Amino acid sequence: MLRQSVLTGLLALMMVGQQQGLPDGPSAQKQTVPDAPTPQIVPELANVAPGKSTTPESNNDPAKPGSVPATDKSAAQEPGSSSTAGPDGSAVKTPDVGPPPVVPATGQGAQTFGGEKPTFVVSTNFVEVPFVVKDKQGNMVPGLTWRDIIVRENGVQQRMSLFTEDPFPISAAVVIDQSLPQSVMEKVNTALGALQGAFTGSDELAIITYNNGPRAENGGKFSAAPSANITALLEKAKGPGRPMGVPINDGPMAGCDRINETDCFDNNTTMHPGQSGTFLTIPKEVHTLNDAVFMAAEAVSKRANGRRRIVYVISDGKENGSKLGFNEVKRYLLMQKVTVYATVVGDSAIWGLGFLDRMSLPYQMKDNILPKYVLATGGDIVSEFREANIQGSFAKVAGEVRNQYTLGYISHEPFIDGKYRSIEVLVKRPGLTVIARPGYYPTAADLKAH
Repeated sequence: MLRQSVLTGLLALMMVGQQQGLPDGPSAQKQTVPDAPTPQIVPELANVAPGKSTTPESNNDPAKPGSVPATDKSAAQEPGSSSTAGPDGSAVKTPDVGPPPVVPATGQGAQTFGGEKPTFVVSTNFVEVPFVVKDKQGNMVPGLTWRDIIVRENGVQQRMSLFTEDPFPISAAVVIDQSLPQSVMEKVNTALGALQGAFTGSDELAIITYNNGPRAENGGKFSAAPSANITALLEKAKGPGRPMGVPINDGPMAGCDRINETDCFDNNTTMHPGQSGTFLTIPKEVHTLNDAVFMAAEAVSKRANGRRRIVYVISDGKENGSKLGFNEVKRYLLMQKVTVYATVVGDSAIWGLGFLDRMSLPYQMKDNILPKYVLATGGDIVSEFREANIQGSFAKVAGEVRNQYTLGYISHEPFIDGKYRSIEVLVKRPGLTVIARPGYYPTAADLKAH
């Protein structure tokens, strides 16, 4: 009876399970496993173009996200270029030279470009280019920004790293020609009293004179521009000038040899065997301008970074008798980043027209080499004949040096290859002229922190 009751109970339980949908038999042990996710197809990254979809069928479909219509050329640009509207409204591509330069706060430009407390430090081939922009009347143009300027080296546009229009303190070696004719030397001597007034308390001067050779007054040491020391040196730099007219028969400038206390024998005016009449041999003048410019460049090249290094020449520009040639001195100036400015006086100034002296005037005297120095180094030249104008030229030159723009860039060329590198600074506005040095020679000094 007990066995029959157990079997009857089991049978009843099985019937109840079937009515409730419970699994029976071996299938009751199985568990349902969900399907794995379907793998996604990842496009090849090398085939992905900027601004385009990764699915080829949507690239030319304007209705689909990420597509670029074939007719819309401004939506997808080539890397390394930017687009601006041209005169007819079409897109014009211009080279993209990277992010904008560092523009220091007003008054911080000199320190940024290598002062005693630099705020921007680079240890690569950093090139600093001061420049002036003038209009057709020769007036300086203020208010330009880095967006108005393009700079190229060896024909390749460079990305400006720095740009400022802040004034820099000036280190100027002033070269005074003592071989001028007496009448011109008198005008220069009187005008020298106004030289210090053209500079400020942050500027410094050294005085170089030359006649039959260059001489560094006070050993070529620099002193504050408005100072008693410079006043004394300028007074000492005043010379008598070169006498003009007939040979002098007495005194230290006599043009004869004494054969006794009363008789004078002049080899230039004495008849020699085979000659008829009297011949006058005029000794060739000596003007050692090249040597004087080199001495001044050596002095100013030792001044600290963050200062304008200039050689300021007051002369008629004549050269004869120097040990160094023009090309030797020019190369040194470009290596040391020294700029030459000049006030041309005397007969060389008659044909000068100030700012136009930069051009090759048809009747300009052949023996004036100062325009060559000025053009080679990116300076400027003023020609003045009258004493008052000579005085005014000092302030004009100093003001131009003080109010220059300055840009800096890191050269793309191999460093210190010893080859000349051309520089071209352009302004995007019509009718303006840029005055800047046309090139430089790289040196190890360019690796210093700026």
